[in-house]
Amino acid sequence: MFGGAFMMGAKDRLLPPAIPFRFFATAIVYHLAAWAVLLWAADGLPGYRGGLGPVLAALHLITLGVLAMTAMGAAYQMLPVATRRQLGPAWACSLSWWLFAPGVAVLSFGLADGVLWALHGGASLAIGGLALFGGLVARNLMRVSDLPAVTGPVWVALASLLAVLVLAGLLIVDVGQGFLPDRASLAAAHGVLAGYGFMGMLVMGFSAVLVPMFVLAPAIPDAQAKPVVMVAAMALAAGAGGAVLGWAWLAGLAALVGLVAALLYLRLQRRVLAARMRKRLEPFFRLLKGGWVMLPLSLLAAAILALGPWPHVSGPVWGLLLVVGWLLSFATGILQRIMPFLASMHSAARGGKPVLLSHLTAQPVLMVHAAAHAGALALLLAAIGLDSPLIARLGALCGLAGALAFAVFAIIMMVRYRAHHRSQ
Repeated sequence: MFGGAFMMGAKDRLLPPAIPFRFFATAIVYHLAAWAVLLWAADGLPGYRGGLGPVLAALHLITLGVLAMTAMGAAYQMLPVATRRQLGPAWACSLSWWLFAPGVAVLSFGLADGVLWALHGGASLAIGGLALFGGLVARNLMRVSDLPAVTGPVWVALASLLAVLVLAGLLIVDVGQGFLPDRASLAAAHGVLAGYGFMGMLVMGFSAVLVPMFVLAPAIPDAQAKPVVMVAAMALAAGAGGAVLGWAWLAGLAALVGLVAALLYLRLQRRVLAARMRKRLEPFFRLLKGGWVMLPLSLLAAAILALGPWPHVSGPVWGLLLVVGWLLSFATGILQRIMPFLASMHSAARGGKPVLLSHLTAQPVLMVHAAAHAGALALLLAAIGLDSPLIARLGALCGLAGALAFAVFAIIMMVRYRAHHRSQ
């Protein structure tokens, strides 16, 4: 099957455009907020070892507000297209946004200032929104008997999400109570399962659909995808177990097994690109390729962190490589491609002439975003290595500039889309 075959009959499974674009627009707003908060808290980034405060709030604005928000909007629209099964009622998809979007804002405020009512209320809303999302996706997958290259990673992502939500609830309730015997170990397991489990496995599943579709290449063979999912699942289980039990050797081994899974996944992506019909890759692939480089580097950093040396350096470096280097690069790369793609599809679904993707995409602005994003990552890594709050502030400022450029791209896209719609 070619990647483009996923789009056969896709118009019949399009959600109202307000649903996915509501998630995407919110992710763009939280992208700005995350970098602004990190700019405010940049002095605390070098040597950060965890704990409540604005650095943790900025982290969750990215992981929840940008990464999870983007994943929810993309999954609601692209999973029904890939599986050829309806995901669920539109009102339920909208309800998950009404729970999750304000929940992220309130929770982030609570994480920044340690306000209990905000922690409990925001976490309840965010957990409710993610739980509803997980239920809708599981309902879709239970009606699919094929496509293991897509469904396998997503099932692992949902299992990871369940564990993440349970751990998040325990960590939030523990604030002010102090009943957890080893809070740091549970927080580490929470981070592993959230980054590599929930988001990482969603990336693997989405890659099996989106990358072949965008480059016009054959889909990943199921027989090649299954072993990667199995190795990744074993690494996740070992990594979470090692973190909870405090077994450094198991956590380090899990990072190395995860590295094997990552290299197998990247080999599959390389084969897809090698077999593509569209020879010229679009500019958004620079972010995807950059993220693919950061994935194995993050696992090497995780192995170093697990083995103990320089935790004040290896800890923040691991978090940056995982969240900003891999996941945020991939999310913003896909977002800048999928937003014009869906807008063009909706313009055709209205019965008029579809708007061209090239007309909707302001490439010069996206080039500014890509350069600023890369600069922010490099500066923040340097700030950690040199223990320099000034360089950290410059890195956060660079990230904020990139987020502003990305927001300008989204505004230009919507203005051009509406102008095209009015002209029909």
